[in-house]
Amino acid sequence: MKAIRRFTVRPVLPEPLRPLSDLARNLRWSWHAETRDLFRSVDPGRWAAAGADPVRLLGSVAAERLTELAGDRDFLDRLDAVAAGLDAYMTGERWYQAQPDRLPTAVAYFSPEFGITAALPQYSGGLGILAGDHLKAASDLGVPLIGVGLLYRHGYFRQSLSRDGWQQEHYPVLDPNELPLDQLKQPDGTPPRSPSPCPATARCGPGSGWPRWAGSRSSCSTPTSRRTTSANAG
Repeated sequence: MKAIRRFTVRPVLPEPLRPLSDLARNLRWSWHAETRDLFRSVDPGRWAAAGADPVRLLGSVAAERLTELAGDRDFLDRLDAVAAGLDAYMTGERWYQAQPDRLPTAVAYFSPEFGITAALPQYSGGLGILAGDHLKAASDLGVPLIGVGLLYRHGYFRQSLSRDGWQQEHYPVLDPNELPLDQLKQPDGTPPRSPSPCPATARCGPGSGWPRWAGSRSSCSTPTSRRTTSANAG
């Protein structure tokens, strides 16, 4: 049966745990061991079931567990330390900012896929992994690298066998609201549009462009067959 409407449920975190939301939606956690360990300690079983995806984890943790963590002084001290580390990482000067020469304020990096983490299934092989590593290295160095690629509507296909023994593929539909991405907004609250021609395969009306999304210090801005996304790599 076809779904009539889809809903994205976002957890309401207790005030002391609010920094978890920022940590979950900044992809630095994918290569920062202390942040991953913090999320794992929220609920090891659910962390494994969520595929080590902080966004999915926070959407599945019981309210009772969140209340318990909100009163756990040791956990809150760890959370404060990790959150402060991310803030320093995002706002402090790094190698690129310390260079004496005048350097570009932004560098575009085009790739059809970026393999940053399995929680953002926008890659399928070595090219994507290499591009993702470039974003991570640029992020750690403070290089304002903007990756331009594709936001795919379907993730990796799942295989199964039919009752007759034939292989079948199932392509899960990806909801950007369930991924570590944030849609970029203009001052009036509307999504910006790329001034690119509409692809022949897309059902776009007159004047259509691609909305843009963003996920976390070096960023990744990607047109899909219908939309543009940006995902920052930390």
